[in-house]
Amino acid sequence: MLRELRTFVMVARHGTFAAAGQQVSLTQSAVSAQMRVLEQGLGVRLFDRSGRAAMLNAAGRHALPLAEQMLALYAQMALPTSAAEWQGELKVGAIASVQTGLLPEALPRFRAAAPRVELKLVPGVSLNLLSQVDAGELDLALLIKPPFELPKELLQISLAREPFVLITPMGVTGDDPLQILAEQPFVRYERRSFGGRLVSQFLREQRLSVHEALELDELEAIVRMVECGLGVSLIPRAGLWLQRPTQLRVLELGELTFHRELVALLRRAQQQPALECLLECLRGTTTSNG
Repeated sequence: MLRELRTFVMVARHGTFAAAGQQVSLTQSAVSAQMRVLEQGLGVRLFDRSGRAAMLNAAGRHALPLAEQMLALYAQMALPTSAAEWQGELKVGAIASVQTGLLPEALPRFRAAAPRVELKLVPGVSLNLLSQVDAGELDLALLIKPPFELPKELLQISLAREPFVLITPMGVTGDDPLQILAEQPFVRYERRSFGGRLVSQFLREQRLSVHEALELDELEAIVRMVECGLGVSLIPRAGLWLQRPTQLRVLELGELTFHRELVALLRRAQQQPALECLLECLRGTTTSNG
């Protein structure tokens, strides 16, 4: 029944028997035959078939996460029980500030603990990385905590909290962050990003109307724009700019401080020794920096 479950998952992901067959090296008729065997064994229909498409019905949507869990558990039976014995590839997605912050400090320890693991790093923004984990394209993603409830198949692990600060050009005077934000041009942390949504929420709560000069999603680019005098910005205290001399004023927000939370995201069925080892190394980095 395992081969039928594998094929079922491929049909659910790719939407047609033909496309699923290409993934598992079967003809369309062989995929169809396997799905009939699976449905007969379960005693329920799993698909609403319309033309070439094979859409999951209610029973199919219920069965899909269970099938994925069964396949993952079966695969884990053959896995090494320690990270040192693990051999294979880990695909890890990470936002830019994690690539230059947590990961470089954590990876030497991970390399020492799991020397036979090949790590493939995939850059991206938080929303895209979340989708890639959900689709099974990444083993782990390091991103900003999503501002919405996650599917129950995904596990979210908190890694760090980063406070937002106000950055201004050196020539901007005054120490009241709200007054500065009201008076100066504003370089906005892209509002559709998870971090940018926190900025938008802060501005609404403070009833601030800002004069937008530019909107960007890259923290290092925002810092350079502010250094060059384009305006002021609210960004998390994170990134390479903290490790170099800057032409900035950095103002704390005091009791108004808000944070973005960095999390690790993985599928619950995906837990295994190499991933657990990497998470421990990341947690060790945040503890030593905290």
